[in-house]
Amino acid sequence: VHFHEVGMLDALADIVGVCLLMDQLAPDQVLASPIHVGSGQAHCAHGILPVPAPATAYILRGVPTYGGSIRGELCTPTGAALLRHFVDSFGDQPVMAVSQIGYGMGKKDFSAANCVRAMLGETQDEGDQIAELCCNLDDMTPEAIAFAQERLLEAGALDVFTTPIGMKKSRPGILFSCLCLPEQSESMARIIFHYTRTLGIRRYDCQRYTLTRSEKVIETAYGKVRVKKAAGWGVRRSKAEYEDVAAIARATGLSIDDAQHLIFHSRTPMR
Repeated sequence: VHFHEVGMLDALADIVGVCLLMDQLAPDQVLASPIHVGSGQAHCAHGILPVPAPATAYILRGVPTYGGSIRGELCTPTGAALLRHFVDSFGDQPVMAVSQIGYGMGKKDFSAANCVRAMLGETQDEGDQIAELCCNLDDMTPEAIAFAQERLLEAGALDVFTTPIGMKKSRPGILFSCLCLPEQSESMARIIFHYTRTLGIRRYDCQRYTLTRSEKVIETAYGKVRVKKAAGWGVRRSKAEYEDVAAIARATGLSIDDAQHLIFHSRTPMR
């Protein structure tokens, strides 16, 4: 795709300005509403083109868009490319505490406000429901229990863990716990029955609160490293992926802690 009129100064200013802003803000996540592309026809250097322009329509494949009643081009190829590159997901605005708001106004007069609005804030996770499936085990080998854990995780369980417990007749045992979405409960229970020797499973419905999680890649002097980020509830955390840290530690002969320190003190954000 070749952007029509991409060499115009305003298009260059749009691209450089947005990229600079995104680099300075470094948001954990970028959300946008479905894109209002407009309708009718638009006049450009190549003549009269349908709205959205062919380049715009091509770039926005797979992205939710709508035409609406406004006649004219509301999303250019440059704008479409910026949205496609930076936006993580499209949809309704989530519950969030907005700290800053910015507006960009257009020169053309339409029947509705010709502007783009950006809001910076922190999302508030109100919590969601999960199910906890539990059973007591006292007659299985560690290998068999580990295999059952693997099968549950492969099937989409959120987490599987064990806890040492004391059972009747003074027998040491294992409390086997599986966390999953409520709609997964029956399928997870089938797996537990199939791969363990339990005769019964208890289910507890739980309300959980979570931080908003995302993953980015950073460039270090030792190569690319994946970094997991979490934010919300007044908390911001970053943690490098263990496999990447371990690879650097092996290559340099450093400890895991020293490798972590190197990663976060010699990095350049990547997009």
